[in-house]
Amino acid sequence: MNQKKNRKKKHEKRNTIQNMMQNISAWMDIQSLLMTVLSAMTIVTTIVMGLLIYSRFKMSVKETAISNAESRIESTVDQVNNELRNMRQICNAVNYNIVQEYDISDQEFSRQFSLLYEVNNDKLQSMALYDSDGKIIAAEPVATREKNQKVTEQDWYKSATDEIENIHISTPHIQDLFGNETYQYNWVVSLSSLVDMNHGDTPDSGVLLVDMKYSMIEEVLDNLNEAAGETYYYLCTDDGEILYHPRKAEIDRGFFTEDSSTAAGYADGTYEISVNGVKSNIVVNSLSYTGWKLVGVVPEGVQTASINKFRYYIIATAIILLMMLFVVNKIMAKKISKPILKLDESVKSYETGEKTEIYIGGASEIRHLAYSVQNSYKQIEQLMEEIIRQQNKRRKSEMDALQSQINPHFLYNTLESITWMVEANKNEEAVFMISELAKLLRISLSKGKTVIRISEELQHSKSYMNIQQIRYKDRFQVEFLIDKNVEECCTVKLVVQPLLENAIYYGVGNMDEDEGGKIIVRGEQKGNDIFLSVEDNGMGMSQEVVDNLLTNSEKVPKHGSGVGLINVHTRIQLMFGKEYGLKIYSEREIKEVEKSGEKVNIIDLTPQEIAALQENEFQMETKPTDEDLREEFTTRLCTMDFSAEQMDEAKKALAIKMDLEYLLEYLKPETSIEEMKEKLEKYQSR
Repeated sequence: MNQKKNRKKKHEKRNTIQNMMQNISAWMDIQSLLMTVLSAMTIVTTIVMGLLIYSRFKMSVKETAISNAESRIESTVDQVNNELRNMRQICNAVNYNIVQEYDISDQEFSRQFSLLYEVNNDKLQSMALYDSDGKIIAAEPVATREKNQKVTEQDWYKSATDEIENIHISTPHIQDLFGNETYQYNWVVSLSSLVDMNHGDTPDSGVLLVDMKYSMIEEVLDNLNEAAGETYYYLCTDDGEILYHPRKAEIDRGFFTEDSSTAAGYADGTYEISVNGVKSNIVVNSLSYTGWKLVGVVPEGVQTASINKFRYYIIATAIILLMMLFVVNKIMAKKISKPILKLDESVKSYETGEKTEIYIGGASEIRHLAYSVQNSYKQIEQLMEEIIRQQNKRRKSEMDALQSQINPHFLYNTLESITWMVEANKNEEAVFMISELAKLLRISLSKGKTVIRISEELQHSKSYMNIQQIRYKDRFQVEFLIDKNVEECCTVKLVVQPLLENAIYYGVGNMDEDEGGKIIVRGEQKGNDIFLSVEDNGMGMSQEVVDNLLTNSEKVPKHGSGVGLINVHTRIQLMFGKEYGLKIYSEREIKEVEKSGEKVNIIDLTPQEIAALQENEFQMETKPTDEDLREEFTTRLCTMDFSAEQMDEAKKALAIKMDLEYLLEYLKPETSIEEMKEKLEKYQSR
């Protein structure tokens, strides 16, 4: 339900925007519209370009800040590594050049030990050599040990004794081993190593301690932070313990926090993290001798000052550019709109009824548009004429179809048949025929509708065939095989009856009762199309007649209405398109009839020729009874096409009670009015 409401709201919003745009375009001329569109595009383009340049500059500033931090960290790490390397060299010099070269009890050992300290006292806080029990063997510059200090429990001592053949570097700490106040509480980085000593002829081992002044590292990092601006750098161990930080005092007091543990977990490289709720970039680099991490933090605010300056520059440039583009847009809008406005004026004049020429000018596209408009008007006029012609043709076709159903001959013969039935006391048949005729006329008219359901069309056809079967004395059978799903579909009215009429006149109408004449009406659906067919087993038609049934009605023998099949074919195509319509298939049957006592083959004869032969055959039969003659007379009135004048003459013959046998000879469609009058006069004067 919510999704439906949301879709409805989006649809209403879209429609509102469209209506708004239509209203705007309704009261704005093309020049104003072009100016508005170009100005909007200019503003949007300028803003987008400004934002892109601003974003690119911001990124460039950020990349520059990070790149500077990376280069500074790399340089600082090299400096600190060099200092640590120098301290390791000093430690190795004490071990290999003094401790292992001289006896520790020798005066030369003390002198060399002291000399090495004096040479490097700018870097060294102190030097000391301890035996395996932690007693001082030698120390510079102070050899007095602080009371209650257990050397063997110091971390640097444990590290040296646990892992031999290595120089161990401690984290910065306060040196509190010596009793001289001058050298107490100094921050140092201790280098310790297990060494071999010579004490007379007795070899021994001890621990060498070299304390590096922490101020050397601190000074390098201070200089680094002083030149960094808002970027700052700190030093930590590989587990996140902060060794140096420019805001160490604030961190200790809880005024500032640093996520050093996260930074310590990263490998060397550049990363983006959030520090104190502020996005920052960090640069991590490790010291090779200690594994310590030197971390550079580049806050987002580093580039703020530079960006602010550049922002004002972008805004000023954008304003100047917009003013220039507005002038250019105005000139372009005027140049583009001028020929369009002239074209619009000529179109409006044409629409008001003035047969003015369409303006053709301006750019090639506008000229092409003008030519297209001009051609469109010509095509519209032609189409209007064609539509009027098609409508007239459709109305004529429908009228012809209606007339074919209510033509005087058919109605008159049907009514005459009803009269004969009443006179013959065949009241039930007469009532049935009247009822079917009423249904036929009702559906034929169908309240002026052009399209009806197929079920109604079939009812109309059934009513027509019921009448014809009575008129033809059940000479043939009719079967309707219609799919149920087809009956509810629609079609153009009066399309099946003309096909049935054709099947009677060209097929089963001239067959005897014992020949088994049959008409089958089929209806089925194939895909999206409906197929209606009328089949008969009659004589068929020649190929010439078949070829002309839907093309040239003048070459088709006239029976019934004379317009049926062409009319149906035309109306179907008018309604559904040229791919639809009628298809006619017929095969001429070869029959043997007896004429003048001889068997002859009747091939490609017209229905009139067949009727004439059958009439001759009828005359050669034994003289019929009066009842047979009356039945034959009734059949002839119902089945043959007599003109109104011929029917009037027939009434005169009936009025004087002409003999039926003579009346049958008298009443033939091929007999002219003059011949009928002459025969009637001869009969009266007989």
